[in-house]
Amino acid sequence: MRIYNLLMGANKTGMKVQPTKIVCVGAGSYSFGLTTLVSLLRSPILNGSQLILVDKNEAHLAIMVELISWLNDVWDAGMHIDAYTHHRQALKDANFVINAIEVGPREGLWESDFRIPLKFGVRQPYAENSGPGGFAHAARNITPIMEIARDMENLCPDAWLINFTNPMARICAAIHRHTRIKVVGLCHQLSAGYAMVGKALANDLNIMVPDFFTSTHASPRYAASMFFTYFQAVEKVKIIAAGVNHFTWMLNLTDRKANADLYPLFRERWQALPENFEPLTRRVFDAFGLFPIPGDEHLCEYLPWVSDPVTKPWEKYELELYEWSDHEQSREDQWSSLAQAARDKANPEEFVPNYSEGAQEVIESFLTDGHLLWEALNIPNQGQITNLPLDAIIELPGTIAADGITGAQIGELPEGIAELLRREITISHLTVDAVLYGDRKLALQALLLDSVIRDMDIAQKILDEYLIAYREQLPTFWE
Repeated sequence: MRIYNLLMGANKTGMKVQPTKIVCVGAGSYSFGLTTLVSLLRSPILNGSQLILVDKNEAHLAIMVELISWLNDVWDAGMHIDAYTHHRQALKDANFVINAIEVGPREGLWESDFRIPLKFGVRQPYAENSGPGGFAHAARNITPIMEIARDMENLCPDAWLINFTNPMARICAAIHRHTRIKVVGLCHQLSAGYAMVGKALANDLNIMVPDFFTSTHASPRYAASMFFTYFQAVEKVKIIAAGVNHFTWMLNLTDRKANADLYPLFRERWQALPENFEPLTRRVFDAFGLFPIPGDEHLCEYLPWVSDPVTKPWEKYELELYEWSDHEQSREDQWSSLAQAARDKANPEEFVPNYSEGAQEVIESFLTDGHLLWEALNIPNQGQITNLPLDAIIELPGTIAADGITGAQIGELPEGIAELLRREITISHLTVDAVLYGDRKLALQALLLDSVIRDMDIAQKILDEYLIAYREQLPTFWE
């Protein structure tokens, strides 16, 4: 977010650099496309650069090209804009490739990922990034993203790939383990941690928290209040968190100005919050001693204690599923609104996002040798977390400069937490290798290691049904 970026030290000096070539694949992304493109246009450092939009959805691409070309003129950004429906037409000599693709229909496939295991009595808590649904989601997205990365090896081998597509750790692992392309993943889930800290320390730090901030869930019912709280908290406190994406843990909490340790006070104030606020996070914090950052909706995916069909812990923790139909309708409404804005040439401030998802700041720091500190980077473990596997994709703070990315030295995580993370990393690697080699035994192993699965026969049935249902999207398993 924009306030967050300023605090992280993003280069806003306006210094001029040699124009660069940026390719945005998935420019029509509902979640990241418009936000990313708008932030790039607003950067004085990137003025005059080449910006290539790629999306296979011709209708969405046409809307985005019209909007971005108009904003380019209105803001005098000086970008040279072009567009293609296939990435291969755009990649030659690119310096940066931003990936935000999603094999669709997103909501329909996600709901199917949830309902197929349900036929066999397996009820997932969320089904996006881990669990059987995380396997299916990753498997669908890995194939087209690997095509992009392999084409990059031929057409722009020195370019950085900046990834937004989920499941983040599995996508980045596929690229890092099986290509020569440099990859970094960006995710904004740390904002949930800041918002929860802000709610706990509201009276101590003079933070206004809306009464309706009652969850970090992705539902529109909670989003506005969560981000309102986050924007205030991130100005006042600094979090150092590490782990894997959507499964990071708060290691330090300090006052940004005084540098005072706020973790003890936070523990005390957290205990005083209503028990129905992020109840799963509360239990895990109590059990493991470190605060889990992502909030209940993502945390629940990685834990063995939330899917028992007898005790139904999802009810105890009030875990909500993704609102598939509501988000699908929201997506359709957004595209209608953007098309109308493109036609009317409306005031940009009325509809364009006023924050960045991070691609702008990361690119700027690479180009200017800015040594930007970014608080949540998904990069290979080069020993920063000593009791997690080397080369596994981890999420942690890091510094971005012309010569690359340097992750912060974390050291050892508590062993119980490390073991949870190691299992997720192993499942991630099995998933990646299963998809790339079309290996059904590795795919079965990935499911058998998953915390949701309790029966080998059911794991096989779920895998078989996934492979049949998604045969078109999972070609390697049928070759």
